[in-house]
Amino acid sequence: MLGRTFAIALNTYREAVRARLLLGLFAVALATALYSIAVGEFSLRSGSRVVADLGAASISLYSIIVAVVMGATSLYRELEQKTLFPILARPLSRSEFLVGKYLGMLLTLVVFIALDASAVLFILARHGGRSFVAIGAAVFGIVAIAALGAWKRSSMRTYGPIAWALVALIVSAALASGATDDRRLVLVSSALSLFEVMIVCAVAMLFSAFTSPFLTAVFTFGIFIVGREADTLARLPIKVFGPVLKQLGIVLSKVVPNLQVYVPPRSLLTGEAPGVSLGAYVGLGALQALAWSVGLIAAAHFIFRKRDLV
Repeated sequence: MLGRTFAIALNTYREAVRARLLLGLFAVALATALYSIAVGEFSLRSGSRVVADLGAASISLYSIIVAVVMGATSLYRELEQKTLFPILARPLSRSEFLVGKYLGMLLTLVVFIALDASAVLFILARHGGRSFVAIGAAVFGIVAIAALGAWKRSSMRTYGPIAWALVALIVSAALASGATDDRRLVLVSSALSLFEVMIVCAVAMLFSAFTSPFLTAVFTFGIFIVGREADTLARLPIKVFGPVLKQLGIVLSKVVPNLQVYVPPRSLLTGEAPGVSLGAYVGLGALQALAWSVGLIAAAHFIFRKRDLV
């Protein structure tokens, strides 16, 4: 069972890394990271903070866009191109197929977030006192190894970025050790972004099990907006919005995932918030993401199992 599920996951990842739209989004994410250099130069003594804040925000934004795009199109593409029927004709259940699709999307997003975070950390390394020579040598070495692997083996062109992204993240984090607080902010916010897209991908899978890509994207993005404002909706002033909207806001805040958990204030990300354990906070965020993901994928499986595919 696990072998079949992982095979679907790797196939989903392979299709994603070949998609021009996702490659374009990754290029835009890298351009935003480079743009933070110019913005940071205009800050007299807070260039490192500007780079970290802008980089963390871009990681969160672009990973959400990737999650919505993949969630809206991945399953529909299989149905539209009729590739789902020969797959399900094999000894593979619909639940295995659905879980494999979900894991493949998460694998793609892990690579996306890791590479984007690495770019930000390499920039922070310079603000932390590392020389251009050391940073350039590290970047050149990673790119050279990746290029050599892709040249030697064609499979590395597809699956190589998985290991390449993790190596780049480790090396860039080590080089950015001089910018301790900002490095922690980027790493923790990247982890929280991954937990958030776990939920967003599961929401997209739920809607894609019974509706079109356009409506899936609209509904998923709507859930995302409501989730990001969950705490605000729960505290709507009754004098301004009235009792009906007040109660509606409370209901919405209870039935949608609270995604505000994954965009905490800077003081918490840097470990400076009094009375709050950063490790415990991240752990609870991970548990919430896991719980929502399991529940939403189970609901998606229930709907997809009942769906007439003919």
